[in-house]
Amino acid sequence: MARHIELLLLKNIEHLGIVGDVVRVKRGYARNYLLPHGFAEVPTASRIAMLEEDRAKAMAELASLRSARENLLEQMVEVTLTLTRSCNDQGVLYGSVTQRDICDALQSNGLDVGARSVRLAAAIRRIGTYPVPIQFDKDLRTEITVVVEPDQPLEERDEMEFDDEGNLIIKEVEAAAETPEESSEGGQPSEDDAGTESAETTEAD
Repeated sequence: MARHIELLLLKNIEHLGIVGDVVRVKRGYARNYLLPHGFAEVPTASRIAMLEEDRAKAMAELASLRSARENLLEQMVEVTLTLTRSCNDQGVLYGSVTQRDICDALQSNGLDVGARSVRLAAAIRRIGTYPVPIQFDKDLRTEITVVVEPDQPLEERDEMEFDDEGNLIIKEVEAAAETPEESSEGGQPSEDDAGTESAETTEAD
């Protein structure tokens, strides 16, 4: 039995196709998802013809959406978002900055970007400047800068450094060895002292 099957899409399915497309998918995906939810059916010539108008409409909508996203990417060239957060003296945030936070900040600046388009590899947990990719499709991508600032001045700790996850980097500091000064007090008597003691002994005799 073939591992794949051809189906006619009845709805737009992200990363698969639009309504009216005949697609080739794995049987398990068809059996467990597409068919039970009414997203696809076995293709026939008559059904393909019936969906031609819906397919043309979907293609026009996709073209319009792509144009809007291209314009949005142009608006985001060299965009810098500044977010203020509470943190400790080492710059570690009380919480984190997430995809949703960046999405909300973009939208508050008139840039309609969904959270799924913010390709943040991991939540930001430290004060600093971070490049964040924004991607709508494989060929629709840009990068913005997110600056996370403390809500109050940080205590200066030049000797401390942290990695990207906020962990303290422990440095081995080589302390210079100090040579204690030799003290003559309480030690062996000097030659002058020895001579003085000898003279005093002779006079006493």
